Amino acid sequence: LIYPTTEIGVPIIPDIKKSPRLQFLDTGLMNFELGIQADMIALDDLSHAYKGAVIPHMITQELISLNVHSYKTPNFWVRDKTQSSAEVDLVIPYKELLIPVEVKSGVAGKLKSLHQFVDACDHAYAVRMYAGKLAVEQHKTPGTNKAYLLLNLPYYLGTKLPEYIAWFVENHKL
Repeated sequence: LIYPTTEIGVPIIPDIKKSPRLQFLDTGLMNFELGIQADMIALDDLSHAYKGAVIPHMITQELISLNVHSYKTPNFWVRDKTQSSAEVDLVIPYKELLIPVEVKSGVAGKLKSLHQFVDACDHAYAVRMYAGKLAVEQHKTPGTNKAYLLLNLPYYLGTKLPEYIAWFVENHKL
């Protein structure tokens, strides 16, 4: 199980009162259990499968595989507000920062929940994992017009996410 947090900074405190997300040990086992294994094998692009729902599972699985010496699972962020459905796929600690990571199927996608996190936190870094190319972009949130930097990272670099976050934060400033 992957537990949510409502924190916008470190340390991450899982909120066990909120609904966790089921994370299979292996994406192939998940596909088999759901009866979609044959469909997945025939695909040219995984982002087309089941509205892209498999991609966040794969990225999370890759991050879990990096923790070979401890059983530490990633967390995801939910907004601590009644009737809010804002959710960021992953939050990754880096030094004193908690970096939001949104995993999108395809190249485009709205970043509404990511913007809510960026508006609430005290830094200007965010990550989007997607089917596009590596790029760093400057954006503004629609809510408060807060400037922030967005690291666009291709899916295939999922296991390198911690290293790219370090590179991003250390080498890019607003």
